[in-house]
Amino acid sequence: MFRVLLFLSLPALSIAADFTLSDIINRVRSHNPMLKAARMAVEEARGRQLGSGRLANPEFGYGFQNQSNVSPQTGVFSIDQAFPITRRLSLEKQLTSQLVGAAELEVRDAERRFIAEAQSLAVQLLSLTQQRALRQQQTALASKLSEFVRGRAKVGEISPLDAAQAQVDAQRLLLETRKLETRSVSLQGQLKPMLGLKPSDSLTLSGDLPSLTVPGMGAGWMQRADYQLAQTKIAAALTGKDLAKARRMPDVTAGLFASREMQDVTPIHRERTGFLGFRISIPLPFWNRNQGEIAEKTASAERARLESEALGNQIISEAETARREMQANADLADETRNKLLPLVIEQTDKLEKAYEGGQTDLLTVLRAREQRLHLEAAALDAVRDFHLARIRYEAATGKHAPALPATSAAATKR
Repeated sequence: MFRVLLFLSLPALSIAADFTLSDIINRVRSHNPMLKAARMAVEEARGRQLGSGRLANPEFGYGFQNQSNVSPQTGVFSIDQAFPITRRLSLEKQLTSQLVGAAELEVRDAERRFIAEAQSLAVQLLSLTQQRALRQQQTALASKLSEFVRGRAKVGEISPLDAAQAQVDAQRLLLETRKLETRSVSLQGQLKPMLGLKPSDSLTLSGDLPSLTVPGMGAGWMQRADYQLAQTKIAAALTGKDLAKARRMPDVTAGLFASREMQDVTPIHRERTGFLGFRISIPLPFWNRNQGEIAEKTASAERARLESEALGNQIISEAETARREMQANADLADETRNKLLPLVIEQTDKLEKAYEGGQTDLLTVLRAREQRLHLEAAALDAVRDFHLARIRYEAATGKHAPALPATSAAATKR
């Protein structure tokens, strides 16, 4: 008997997504596939927590010995339970609780990094949109000049070479616009997976970039998730050190046993006896007092403390460097827009009028326009670099993914 299976493949449905820069934060939190996978590490840590701090299972034993001429038939039942005489179980429970907090902080730190990366891509896309609009505006002006020059060349008022040069300049601007579109496609390809979008989905970023405001340096960076994670690692390392000390004394085992004995005294008489007893086993830590693990955990705690100090210095340096970059780019954008550009625009308008009156050559006009384009593009680049530095500052201070208050308290508790 043969079975024929028919598979109908339907094209994947595409969606059109429209986001603003502020929408990126919540979208990354809720739809980033890597974050969804990272959150399972928290569930793994909670699963390990369920099995920690518990007594070992009791052991049941049974022994049998058949009777002989000198010994009776014996059956022995026993049950033994190991008990720690140190704080080992409570320390194990505390350690796994700290590891759960560490896993949650790792997820928050991943959120911080993914949000910063997605915002950086979004800022570059918005900046490219502005750059394309600028090129399109310049292309329209170049086309208008090209038509004017071509008309003047037909009546013999100017050289046909000027008309050709004007046409080349218009085509150059059009080519630059297409290059920017190609770059935009590449950035969208990087951003879509971070927002949980398929390659076939369309992505549109709307809205403008925020104003150029340089924030003040505060102490909020101490709530950054990876810094709190470093504090949690210190606490966990100290707990591990205490746990290693608690393991110097192995568990004490106590148990009950009962025996049933039977002996054939005569061919017709069988004697039955039995007994009930208690036993305890106390290990003597003469040769192994867990010195190796204690030394290891002591070094681990010191390493965690030094790493925390280094991370704190690195965070302060990152935040301060980003603030300085923000200030430098804000000053550059302000100087370009409010001082240089007005002068260049005024000079370009004068040269265009002079060219229309035959008082200057086309090359001078094109050079002035190119200078104006470079300044306008440089102003947009300064704004883009300001916001990229702002995103680095916010990531350095953990603005959009701080450590959760409850987690922070658990991280420092020991």
